[in-house]
Amino acid sequence: MSAEVLIIGTEILLGQIVDTNSAFIAEHLAAAGIDVYFKTVVGDNEGRIEQALRQALERADIVIAAGGLGPTEDDLTRSAFARVLGRRLILSEELLENIRQRFASRGLIMTANNEKQALVPQNAVILDNPRGTAAGLFIKAGAKGEKVVVAMPGVPSEMKPMLTEQVIPMLQERMGKASIIQSRVIKTCGIGESRVDDLIGDLFRESRNPSIALLAYPSEVHIRITAKAESKEAAESLISELEGQIRERVGEWIYGKDQQTIEEVVGFLLQVNGKTLSVAESCTGGLICDRITNIAGSSRYFDRGVISYSNRAKMELFGISPSLLERYGAVSPQTAEAMALSIRKMSGADLGLSVTGIAGPDGGTPEKPVGLVFVALAWEGGVKSKEYRFFEGRLANKRRSSLMALDMVRRHLVGLP
Repeated sequence: MSAEVLIIGTEILLGQIVDTNSAFIAEHLAAAGIDVYFKTVVGDNEGRIEQALRQALERADIVIAAGGLGPTEDDLTRSAFARVLGRRLILSEELLENIRQRFASRGLIMTANNEKQALVPQNAVILDNPRGTAAGLFIKAGAKGEKVVVAMPGVPSEMKPMLTEQVIPMLQERMGKASIIQSRVIKTCGIGESRVDDLIGDLFRESRNPSIALLAYPSEVHIRITAKAESKEAAESLISELEGQIRERVGEWIYGKDQQTIEEVVGFLLQVNGKTLSVAESCTGGLICDRITNIAGSSRYFDRGVISYSNRAKMELFGISPSLLERYGAVSPQTAEAMALSIRKMSGADLGLSVTGIAGPDGGTPEKPVGLVFVALAWEGGVKSKEYRFFEGRLANKRRSSLMALDMVRRHLVGLP
């Protein structure tokens, strides 16, 4: 069966609210073996909502909508859906009483417009919403009831449990035994999208089930493998075979998979290798330390972090000589290595990591442009540094710098250059 996701709300069209509902809905439909081919976003206009629903019903077996079930004048989903489906809106006394009790339990007075939320299209199944006053709707549609229209509230904390606890089980019961769709995401960093495509392009073109998709992010490329099969085990088998081929080719740039983050992977490797880490930051302003300490238990391997933003701080905290700074500058491999060596020495950690650069938007020169960053790592008996050139805004440059700094630690711990 195929589905279309219909997101309703002018605030989403205007960019005032970011649509996260459609991604959540699509992910859970795919896991249930239901293909999603289209997503539509429509504003709070009854005519356009009707048009969007009619169009969706022409090309999908299931329409899953979110939004427009509130009590205000611009909440038009019920009336628009009822008109398209040829159903009368009927007042549900049971639902109305539930809404009254919900207000009373919170010590609030229910206004008359909330009665609108007790109106449901004829023969619709009411979906309970214990977290709000907007009940959902599950409606059989089509000449023989072969299609399904679902309407859910747009508030994510109300929509998500309604989808997973009620809607998905109802759809699965309706479909009977169905295939499932399983995905795995392989995460890489330090390699561009075009280079990844060059390495696995033939697999990309030749593979149909499982299929491959590339997802590009700042300094990261994610490779998504998706398989469809009669069971989770069969889908996993298909994915694993193709994943092995991809890992053979992309190898050293892969840092993790699925929900793993680079800081989680680095933390795991530090613990496995019995190593500790300290960090000296300049242009990233503490972002590396923030990412490391986002992982529970990081105190087992992370000793300290020092932000030395000015040249004076670099001299006072790390003992970097004025002559080195004068000769090479604060943004240089020499300064980055001196910072890494110093933070390792002062903390007694096994590894000292540092970063220094020009985040922007100002401060660059022709010789040292905005986005120039040096990352260094020191360990017992050695130190190395690497130059990066990023060409985005200040925040993106900081994030890219933190990512590549953590990846330098990862590569060192797994024995990569």
